[in-house]
Amino acid sequence: MAELTGKRVLVTGASRNLGAAVAERLAQAEMSVAVNYRTSKTAAEELVARLESETGRAHVAVAGDMGDAHDAQEAIGTAVERLGGPIDILVNNAGPFSITPFAELAEEEWDRVWDANVKATYLAVRAVAPAMKAAGWGRIINLSAVSAYVRNRSIYGLSKQAIVTLTEQLALELAPEVTVNAVAPGQIEESVQELAEFSPEWAGQVRARTPAGRLVRRAEIAEIVYLLCTHAFDMVTGVTIPVEGGLRLPRF
Repeated sequence: MAELTGKRVLVTGASRNLGAAVAERLAQAEMSVAVNYRTSKTAAEELVARLESETGRAHVAVAGDMGDAHDAQEAIGTAVERLGGPIDILVNNAGPFSITPFAELAEEEWDRVWDANVKATYLAVRAVAPAMKAAGWGRIINLSAVSAYVRNRSIYGLSKQAIVTLTEQLALELAPEVTVNAVAPGQIEESVQELAEFSPEWAGQVRARTPAGRLVRRAEIAEIVYLLCTHAFDMVTGVTIPVEGGLRLPRF
């Protein structure tokens, strides 16, 4: 872990769920973490307080809708100021879910999902990449999803597939100083209840179709994000790593 001690990290959408798990794992590796939130101020501040107590390092909560150019710039500027220097590692985690069929999809819902998943990634990268390039080192890790590999997940699947392409493009643009990779989780065990409103049978169906026989856990995804930050992955860039127990594999 010593290789990452003192690195400054921004995790978007990190007040709860997967984002919080990623923030916690990177804080455990002796990095200083900016926890971005849009509306969950209390949750973000409570997470920061816990991380500071557990690690003895300074962490910060920064507000902002990362899909809005002004908010994103303000949030990143605040993170840089309060962490004491430019962002070394960016984790683009924010990304709301929707599977409303395209023929029924309201324009507002399209914008909400697309902007938070795709536009937010572009805006954050645009803000942090110059300093990473100048420093000669940086890591950008984007969160895609297994929904990118199927064709019945509407705007969410489309946006997560766009993240795959954007990751590859950015890996070319920002080389050699910065590596850019993505992680594509499957259905997350701890989030099953939240998705029950879409389909009560969802979790059982996914488990039945997953060769690993279970759903992925947040801590497992957070560990992959951490590993992508290390020198062991210096020669890995432009890839999307599925973490879903084989769920994406086609079958007849």
